[in-house]
Amino acid sequence: MTATPGGEATTLCAAFQATVARIPDAVALRTVGGDTTITWSGYAARAAQIAVRLRALGVGRGDTIALLLTNRPEFHLVDTAAQHLGAVPFSLYHSSSPEQIGHLLDVSGARTVVTERRLAPLLHGRRLENLIMVEDGLAQDGPDAELPRVDIQPGDLLTLVYTSGTTGAPKRVEITHANMVAMCRSSAPALGMRSGDRLISFLPSAHIADRWANHYLHTWAGTEVTTLADPREIVTALRDVRPTLFGGVPQVWRRIAAGLATLPPDTRLAALGLDQVRVAITSAAPAPAAMVEFLSSAGVPISEGWGMSEVSGLATLNPPGAVRPGTVGLPLPGVETRLADDGELLVRGPMVTGGHLDADGWLPTGDIATSDDDGYLTIVDRKKELIITAGGENIAPAPVEMAIRTHCPAVAHVIVAGDARPYLVALLVLDPEVPTDQDAVRAGIDAANRTLSRPEQIRAFEVVDDVWQPGGDLVTPTMKVRRRPALRAYEKHIDALYTGH
Repeated sequence: MTATPGGEATTLCAAFQATVARIPDAVALRTVGGDTTITWSGYAARAAQIAVRLRALGVGRGDTIALLLTNRPEFHLVDTAAQHLGAVPFSLYHSSSPEQIGHLLDVSGARTVVTERRLAPLLHGRRLENLIMVEDGLAQDGPDAELPRVDIQPGDLLTLVYTSGTTGAPKRVEITHANMVAMCRSSAPALGMRSGDRLISFLPSAHIADRWANHYLHTWAGTEVTTLADPREIVTALRDVRPTLFGGVPQVWRRIAAGLATLPPDTRLAALGLDQVRVAITSAAPAPAAMVEFLSSAGVPISEGWGMSEVSGLATLNPPGAVRPGTVGLPLPGVETRLADDGELLVRGPMVTGGHLDADGWLPTGDIATSDDDGYLTIVDRKKELIITAGGENIAPAPVEMAIRTHCPAVAHVIVAGDARPYLVALLVLDPEVPTDQDAVRAGIDAANRTLSRPEQIRAFEVVDDVWQPGGDLVTPTMKVRRRPALRAYEKHIDALYTGH
């Protein structure tokens, strides 16, 4: 049955209550293997008990609450409890350093943190009003409770997202109930989402992709979410859940594609737990068109999309059944897009958060894009990352890096350099789970160069032996390379590629 999307709800609290009333006995949350299984009525009861405890600790309207948690049912329970108090819960990346976490606690004003014992050292002895460990229990002892009836308004803050930017310090994005309701109204029908659809939450909840799809949209549509604390166990989770909707970053999809390629065509989808997927999404970073084409040919109904925290989730998507590999598809209903004179993608709509909007409500995204005759959008590169060579050629590095990843499947990360230089060079980090050798890498670079114009071609490269950890100084938690820090960190390596060529 197609989901009744939150009824006439104008807040996520009202949407949650509507879903509980509609499907109280359906499974809402579970863990892999089903050791923990929570129905929607059970979800409401537990969230109510947690809200009682939070209120007893002095948490109320407008207070920020930091969640430092892996993907587990308690994230959903605490976040929903805080919403109903009018508080503003937000998530911290547990891959961050204590210093980074401390900075976000300072700028957010959060004095209450909910975490788990093994992550507590990241708080680095900070003085907090309330430090709650999930292992010690979350609920207030006492009789059964009901969710608070605080007067939550559409314009109230729902959450904060501190973006994992590729060029600088995290930006604060403020998402209201109205923003996320608009996103849910737009995206649920676009995905064909149904009550009972099965999803897996394994991306960090501090990233808008997981918060939107596996928390807010989950609440809105009444889906079943299985939480996975260790994303390295994704294949096990896929086989357990057999999801009907599944989304991942390109690096996850590349590993899935590598697995599919080794299996017999008639059984491979079932063997990996992908045989019941109706819609599969790749987003958060560019996906090689060849990978999308292979997955599609293997029977995975994959669609590339594009979004950002400032649009409360997903803004464009290749319509299922009308996918154009290499593009990020068409704007979702309610999302307006246009290209500025310099090619920058601008977006507008009720799901777009306030902040850096122009007088007409357009948000500059920082992405350079193109549009074909049918309106399908292609992201070319970040506006501030264009390379200008010593010869005056303006080169977008993203297409060059995409060509390398396409022809070198073992490459996990690549960064192209060449600003004010005579030609381009590349630093490569290999995926340890994909076997390869130097000759195969060289052949891949040569194959990529044959698809590029002469100024775009790579004249020298180095395979870096270091591991670039997600959430570290060089790679965001969603596997995007932090270009400027990486160029600074490997400046001597880049210089050597020019002096030694």
